[in-house]
Amino acid sequence: MTVLERAGALREVGAGIQVSPNAFRVLEALGLRDAITDASAPSGGVELRGGATGALVARIDYARHRPGAPFRVIHRARMIEALERAARARGVSIELGTEVTDLPPAPLLIGADGLHSRVRAALNGAETPFFTGQVAWRALIPLEPGAAFVAQLFMGRGRHLVSYPLADGLRNIVAVEERSGWTEEGWSLPGNPDDLRAAFAGFGGPVTGWLDRVADCGLWGLFRHEVAQRWHDGTRAILGDAAHPTLPFLAQGAALAIEDAWVLAACLDADADQGAALARYQSLRQPRATRVVAASNANARNYHLGGPMRVAAQAALRAGSALAPSLLFRRVAWVFDHDPTDLRA
Repeated sequence: MTVLERAGALREVGAGIQVSPNAFRVLEALGLRDAITDASAPSGGVELRGGATGALVARIDYARHRPGAPFRVIHRARMIEALERAARARGVSIELGTEVTDLPPAPLLIGADGLHSRVRAALNGAETPFFTGQVAWRALIPLEPGAAFVAQLFMGRGRHLVSYPLADGLRNIVAVEERSGWTEEGWSLPGNPDDLRAAFAGFGGPVTGWLDRVADCGLWGLFRHEVAQRWHDGTRAILGDAAHPTLPFLAQGAALAIEDAWVLAACLDADADQGAALARYQSLRQPRATRVVAASNANARNYHLGGPMRVAAQAALRAGSALAPSLLFRRVAWVFDHDPTDLRA
């Protein structure tokens, strides 16, 4: 197997990835449990907080609802390092600095080539994504002493901010703002930290202090893509963002790609008929991806409520968290409980 990578080096780019149990099951099956655990930090759950005050609205406690399940967070570069080492150890050739401008003939070509996938276009034709009216910043700052290892989501009118600790003394920040201006699609475009601070100036709690420490950030426009209709043609296949670009409101973009990769390889291993194996891969993955993408789209609306709707929604969350603490988790349990290593799932 040969991997063609456009980047000239596997550099320190990107930010945090949440590795929920559905993705961790694949990494464990690949023999990477210890490598990922050593390079990552635990995630104890999610706290939903009001943006203006930082007051706690509701909490999802992972240990309470899925004791022992591995919820981890990791820097993207650390994840890539672990996967690269494992791939090379198994004889995979990785050719860096290789940009694919024309799709080469091959017995099997897998397009894991992201949002602007050439392989997806070859399979499905040209498509025009829909700008959601939202832009997002990514940033990393030093982690403050005594930080709780939970994800905190601060909700405000037309915007929200998510932050969680990573390993190596870092804090990851993703901040989303509604705006009418069109921003280029792509997750690594340079942003202005002063613009980030201005957009979230009305947020309270620890947010102001965090943003004061941002020296560099990335900015990208959020576009909604349909899940691809065709995932293969018998000799070419797509996975991850090439098949189902996912908005970052359920933290499942990387997890879905990891799931895809396992299922694709398992289907190919199980069936000597490559066309049949690829058809099975699509039939197993397309419904799952479609459901996760739809859930992520719905969260984009829920996080940005304003006025009376926000007050009512947060009151309902507080009551539900106090009276039925398992209810919030049950709404997303289907995401985490999925086992992609079981092809019957």
